[in-house]
Amino acid sequence: MAEDRNSPPSILSLADMQHWTWVLGRAQQMMMEQGMEALGKTALPAVPGLTDPATIARAQSFWSDSLDLWQRFLDPAKAAATGEDSPEHARDKRFKDPAWREPVFDWIRQSYFLISDHLMQGIDALDGVDAKQKDRMRFAARGFLEAMSPSNFPATNPVVLQKTLETGGENLLKGLQNMLADIGKGQVTHTDPTAFELGRNLAMTPGKVVHRTPLYELIQYTPVTESVLAVPLVIFPPWINRFYILDLTPEKSFIRWVVEQGITVFMVSWKSADASMKDVQWDDYVAAQVEAVDVIRDALDVPAAHTIGYCVAGTTLAATLAVEAAPGRADRIKSATFFTAQVDFAQAGELRHFIDDEQLASVAALSPDGFLDGRYMALTFNALRGRDLIWNYVTNNYLLGQDYVPFDLLHWNGDTTNLPAKWHQSYLSDLYRDNLLVKPGALSVGGTPIDLTKVTTPAYIQAGKEDHIAPVASVWEMTRHFAGPIKFVLAGSGHIAGVVNPPSQGKYQYWVNPNPVETLEEFVAGATETKGSWWPDWIDWLTAQDEATVPAEGARVPGKGKLKAIGEAPGSYVAAR
Repeated sequence: MAEDRNSPPSILSLADMQHWTWVLGRAQQMMMEQGMEALGKTALPAVPGLTDPATIARAQSFWSDSLDLWQRFLDPAKAAATGEDSPEHARDKRFKDPAWREPVFDWIRQSYFLISDHLMQGIDALDGVDAKQKDRMRFAARGFLEAMSPSNFPATNPVVLQKTLETGGENLLKGLQNMLADIGKGQVTHTDPTAFELGRNLAMTPGKVVHRTPLYELIQYTPVTESVLAVPLVIFPPWINRFYILDLTPEKSFIRWVVEQGITVFMVSWKSADASMKDVQWDDYVAAQVEAVDVIRDALDVPAAHTIGYCVAGTTLAATLAVEAAPGRADRIKSATFFTAQVDFAQAGELRHFIDDEQLASVAALSPDGFLDGRYMALTFNALRGRDLIWNYVTNNYLLGQDYVPFDLLHWNGDTTNLPAKWHQSYLSDLYRDNLLVKPGALSVGGTPIDLTKVTTPAYIQAGKEDHIAPVASVWEMTRHFAGPIKFVLAGSGHIAGVVNPPSQGKYQYWVNPNPVETLEEFVAGATETKGSWWPDWIDWLTAQDEATVPAEGARVPGKGKLKAIGEAPGSYVAAR
């Protein structure tokens, strides 16, 4: 029967594809050999990045690896002989499904790895580029490569193709619905938006709002022990996020756990910025911390309070300690604990890529009403881990049309907070860009020059081993600036999971080194590892500062002392949008 010329062509068999890929591979090889031969015969000056020997060697390596990849695809025996993936590639969760090991998709996957590896190696090999600029190039290249992963596109992702065939395309329609919903709200959804609710299964630790200002609410938590430490504790969470990261589900709640250890706990809940806060700046947050300590001291009739500062609130707590270091005030803060906080921003990591003059001008343009929409900050932090916090959800929820998995931490991560524009600009320029906090007298609060070397308050400094927001090396620098006794603890995991790690879960580990050391490298070399949470180590340290206890009655019960109850925890500011 004669072939119908109007019928669509048949799908190529694997043998056909292997033949034509061999043709293309052989053509590439011929062109490369001809080009290299011609280049060798031409007396051209060595142009850095183009015709210098190192660049030519890298080009030859790339083409050689490309041809090896063609052979791996064409000859299964060759593929077996080349062995398994590198450890880094084998751990890549984007390609964990066995379908990525089928011949065509294995070639797509390996081609992506090949291009990615050579691009990053090329940046590392660049000469004449300063370290800061090279870091920015790496960051930009990584973001580009993560966006261009074959897992992000239906036609090159075998799992998506199979799902599309199985559902008749319903996955793509559901994924489109998810994508349009995210476009409508202006941010990527990471978890089921209906799974969690404040007061229902988040932020459930009993307590009362006992003080309120235009900037913050002060929450006091209800004691559950007959006696408590005489010295109370006030926690300053970062105002770029909601405070309930420390009060997630009951089994994960740091606040609940600390209350159960017999501590009188207060929490500052910052207000999400609006137009009324257009003039709020650095001084106001430091003053708020000073005020909160004084309110608690007066309410409980105690001389001092323990403090915790998390992330940016830890940075501000350091400034607060410097302000309070004046004669007659230094004993008002009994101790200071820092969760993944920085004061010296010379090694502040990839967030430094967002603080040049052009970036700062862009941020200012996004704040016409005097505050920055929290969704912009969320996008910035997501971009630092784009593979996990952006493209993972593009694949799973847009292409595969999967349901969102309930996850309290990711619910919190998407619960954005607006920032006062003036404060945000000065924080980025004065600290991240100009690193003024560690220069004595370069910054001041209410007319008082800040000098961190005057701080003698006992400090517990916690860092996360895998923290990408406050890198360990940056957090460590705090130990060089304070003059008081310091305990440094390195926790497993990162900026959030390294902090929110209850003992009951038995996860991760932490390292301590009781010996005097000068550098982070010396600390790590002599550190002892302990499995599980660092929380018990911290509570032992805190108790050792002052072991006196008092009955958990009177003013120790929210609303029963000078501070009257205004409302139930978790308060109104945490719910304001």
